[in-house]
Order: sequence, then C-alpha cells, then structure tokens
Amino acid sequence: MSNLLKKEGKEADLSTPLQVPIKRRSFFMYAGATAGATALLLSGCDDDNEDDKTPAAGTVNLGSKDIGVLNYAYALEQLEAAFYAQVIATPYANMSADEKTALTAIAKHEAIHRDFFKAAIPEASRIPALNPDFSSITFTSRDSVLGAAKTFEDLGVAAYNGAGRLIENPTYLLLAGKIVSVEARHAAYIRDLITPGSFSGSDVVDANGLDQALPVSTVLAAAQKYIKETINGDNVGK
Repeated sequence: MSNLLKKEGKEADLSTPLQVPIKRRSFFMYAGATAGATALLLSGCDDDNEDDKTPAAGTVNLGSKDIGVLNYAYALEQLEAAFYAQVIATPYANMSADEKTALTAIAKHEAIHRDFFKAAIPEASRIPALNPDFSSITFTSRDSVLGAAKTFEDLGVAAYNGAGRLIENPTYLLLAGKIVSVEARHAAYIRDLITPGSFSGSDVVDANGLDQALPVSTVLAAAQKYIKETINGDNVGK
C-alpha cells in the first residue's frame, strides 16, 4: 500500500482545487477505464442541461438525463473528497499509523473519483465546485469522524446503486459499476474500524444479499446538510 500511496501522491492532490483538471495519464491509470471507453465518455456527453444552468441564487441544478447523473455523482464525490482531505489534514486523536495509511488511501481514491468526473463532464454542463459544510463533524474525535465516514460511504454506495437504472449510456453504467465497487470496499473498511470484525450489516444489505439502492431525492436529502449550496436533483436521469 505504501508504494501505491507514493505513486498516487504524485498525481492526486487531496487539496487540488476542483477547477484544475486531472492529468490525463492519471485519468486512465486510476479510473481503470480504457482509452476507448474514456473517449466515448468524453465525446458522448451532451450539453443537455444548459437550459437548467440558471437556478435560484445558492442553488445548484444537477441537470437532466445522463449529464444529470454524472453531475449527481460529481457532487457526491466532491463531498467525499473534501471530507477525507480534512480528515488527513487534521487527524483525530490517537489515529494509528495503520488507520492513517488506509484513510489516506481512501482520500486519494475519492480525489481521483472527483477529478474523474471533473474531466469527464463538459465544462458547459458541469456543476461548479461545491462548498462543504462539516460544522456537524468534530474532526478531533475518532467516533465523530468514523461515524460521518460510515454515513458518506454507505450513502455513496446506495447512490450509485440507485442511479444505475437512470443511466442510458452503457459506458457510463460500466464506469459507475467500477466506482461503486471501490466505494463498497471503503464502506466495509470504515465499518470494521468502528466495530472490529464487521464489514456490513442488515441496515445496508437485505436478506437477498443485495446492497441498498436509494433514489436521488433520498440521497440528496441526507447529503444536503454537508453542502452549503442547495442541490436540485429533480431532473436527474429524466
């Protein structure tokens, strides 16, 4: 893992402003997408939410159709990346070396996911950089940080699962499937930190062994308290 972090450290900056595009080599390396798939992703995005880019002051409209789904994922990845960047910048009391190593790896993943969507969505259709509101989180407290991390990771997995049915382009669906598998690993690790030996629970996995899938409205309602702007996802996937 140390070698991985060393390599990632050259490419993914936790504090990199969202306006700075990820290097294309990183885009291919870390997202796991082939050049062909990425080209499809970049060229296939329609500017179909341009008519939705004049929301009320303080409101961010995610847009519609596949662009709306991509902006939806971008908003959530911005939130997760900002959260873990803060966790690493201000480690909670008694954070062990192993925990810091793993949380740093998660932070890198989330920064890469954020930059992935930043690079994939055409500028004319992309939502702006969001301002997080972490006032409800005590970053010096392990319980507070891990509790928030569990919320973000479980919410992220449920969001990708729920948005899958809204995606029309099969390339997007494939990429979303790759990302959600990583998010699920994060969720399992955070749960194990909170309760050693656990990695999941009946609150997120049903009797059929299937992870929960939440609608956009439910996810945004839960995430809104951590974002200063008001997020409007009414037309995502429509």
